[in-house]
Amino acid sequence: MNVMELIQQNREYTVSLRREFHQYPELSWKEFRTAKRIREELDKFGISYVEVAGTGTIATLKGKKDHPIIGLRCDIDALPIQEMTNLPFRSQNDGVMHACGHDSHMAMLLTAAKVLSEHRDELECTVKFIFQPAEEAMNGALKVLESGLLDTLDTVAGMHIFPKLPAGTISVDPGPRYTSAGFMKIKIIGKSGHGAMPESAVDPIYVGAKVVDALQSIASRESNPNDTVVVSICTFHSGTLPNIIAESAELTGTVRTFNPKLQKQLPGIIERIIKGTCEAYRATYEFDYYIDIPATITDAHCSEISRRAVEHSIGEEHLIQFPGTPGGEDFSYYLERTPGVYAFVGCRTPENDCLYELHSDKFNLDEDSMLNGAAFYVQYTLEAQEEFA
Repeated sequence: MNVMELIQQNREYTVSLRREFHQYPELSWKEFRTAKRIREELDKFGISYVEVAGTGTIATLKGKKDHPIIGLRCDIDALPIQEMTNLPFRSQNDGVMHACGHDSHMAMLLTAAKVLSEHRDELECTVKFIFQPAEEAMNGALKVLESGLLDTLDTVAGMHIFPKLPAGTISVDPGPRYTSAGFMKIKIIGKSGHGAMPESAVDPIYVGAKVVDALQSIASRESNPNDTVVVSICTFHSGTLPNIIAESAELTGTVRTFNPKLQKQLPGIIERIIKGTCEAYRATYEFDYYIDIPATITDAHCSEISRRAVEHSIGEEHLIQFPGTPGGEDFSYYLERTPGVYAFVGCRTPENDCLYELHSDKFNLDEDSMLNGAAFYVQYTLEAQEEFA
């Protein structure tokens, strides 16, 4: 099977699908139209599927053998962002945009499903196509995995379109690809009073500011300098009028690291700092560390399989090395259970205005880069069916 040739023959299909998904983006757990279109395409290919987690879909393509079972995953949700591009296929849903490239992920995986279904007589394995909802909410993967339908996977592959890399390149490096991603809410509880008489109050804004500052000591004084640690407070809300000291302040933030051991320690470290700071300034607090997904770590063996997949389908010259980055991905939950790979697919072409970062209201991608991603899905399947036989 000449994988890239087959993928190129389906370019129009891939691009048209991506543009349709881009026009009609849907938020996490609300991907109803999106799921319907995915299932319509699977019906055309004669691939059976099961609906999971509401808007999720797991499709199964059986080749000549039941095993190995190879999982290919994409995410399907969009972001609450007002699109600011002038694309002719810009979002038709006000305040919602595929600013993270999940439109292209679906198009690439459906293209791979199409090609593999047309050549199922060449498959010595079973393929599970995983269309996962709510990646942006960071809880879609767990809901899909709770179905138990993926418990017998031998390996799993995922990817992200990646504007930090030039179009035509792909990174399948082993080890950490994304950091863990923790999220927290902090409530500082003081005592309200008149802004002109602060001595009679306990100012939660002042205490909150001290907490924000103190938390930065984690990266500089409490962790190994060789470890990536990010603690960012991203919202801070308090007060109603300029002469009233409010009773409380509410802060939210995110925490990132590649180190699994440190990931488990960070909530306790953060709460110790909050507690000590509040006690020093006569305030109390409430602390909720409500999401803490693990780091996304590519298995070394699967990275080697992926390297061969790129060489055999796209060409060795398209391989590029790229270090892990402080983003979060709930694909990490699949990789905790099953050896696999997470690829970065370059999509940056500044001359075509494809230069904005993920989550930008102007994000766009070089559509030819999707051919590389689709080809990788297919070729990884072919390489893995031999490796895990």
